[in-house]
Amino acid sequence: MFDKMRKTENSTLENSMLRPTTKDLAKEAGVSRATVDRVLNGREGVKQKTVDRVNEAIKKLGFVRNIQAANLAKSQKYRFVFALPKSGDQFLAEIIHHIDEAGSIFAEDLVWCEVHHIDENDPHSVSAFLGTLDASTTSGVAIMAPESPQVRDAIYRLKERGVAALPFISDQTTMEDHGVGMNNNAAGATAANLIGRFSRSETGSVMVIAESMQSRDSLERRLGFDSELGQHFPSLRALPSLETYGNFERAHDIIANTAQNNPDLVGLYVMSSEARAPLSIVNGLRGTDNLIKIAHERTPFTEAELRAGRLDSIIAQDPGHLVRSAVRKLKATVDRRQPKSSQERIRVDVILRTNL
Repeated sequence: MFDKMRKTENSTLENSMLRPTTKDLAKEAGVSRATVDRVLNGREGVKQKTVDRVNEAIKKLGFVRNIQAANLAKSQKYRFVFALPKSGDQFLAEIIHHIDEAGSIFAEDLVWCEVHHIDENDPHSVSAFLGTLDASTTSGVAIMAPESPQVRDAIYRLKERGVAALPFISDQTTMEDHGVGMNNNAAGATAANLIGRFSRSETGSVMVIAESMQSRDSLERRLGFDSELGQHFPSLRALPSLETYGNFERAHDIIANTAQNNPDLVGLYVMSSEARAPLSIVNGLRGTDNLIKIAHERTPFTEAELRAGRLDSIIAQDPGHLVRSAVRKLKATVDRRQPKSSQERIRVDVILRTNL
């Protein structure tokens, strides 16, 4: 047993000793180690032919850079800002809790995270805030805001100033491959599938509620919902989306009117991440006890509703995974690396009372 352990240790030591170094790269590319260092760190002043030779040597030798050691050597620190909505309830609180946790989780990587609250319904103010961020003080920003021309242009300018940026939960069309969040089209389709299967009625209407359809995640969820319902449950009719804009009085009026005007109502789908107000309003209306109710995000409120039988299912994404993925993706962008796509894929979780 001892000999086997010693053999394994020796093998690990040999492998680490055989790993190519910057000295090996310099020799293979026919350049100095200082030039290799400039290429690895993306510094200017190196001819493209030389950069290509170094990159070819990296591929040929299988060189893997020790980012952590390099960062420690040059005292590289990362300050990441999470630009989150001012309005929010329990799900936003969960996100903020995990952002606070990220400071200790990524402490060895010299990562510091902080939250800045934005008015997500005012794209000009969001753009103005993003305009204050500079690469000298901010390494990257995760943005949770609806897409708009103002926000889109501000993100372009961020990149030009050398600040990493990615959409957080709420997508931007220009950054689809770099965002963090679940597949919203699939999430909407899942909601439709659940309502269709749970419903005992051959015909009926379904109420769909969002905070704002300007939010791309709500738009994509609605598209997925309509496609699934129309294709597999054509006897069910999805009503026009109700937009609450985070206003309780407005939400109460439009939800009550819709319920009254659609006596064939069989289901309810809350697309926004905060379901407390819509579900509380619906549960306070007469004749809604038998509705199939599907909501997004696991919070203390949705858990309690699920346990009590007033909610049929939660479609969730892990808030801790969301935050950690955002940090890893921002850090990879700063370090000029490709993040591992398999590690950063956010699952669409379906939670029932039986698997809470």
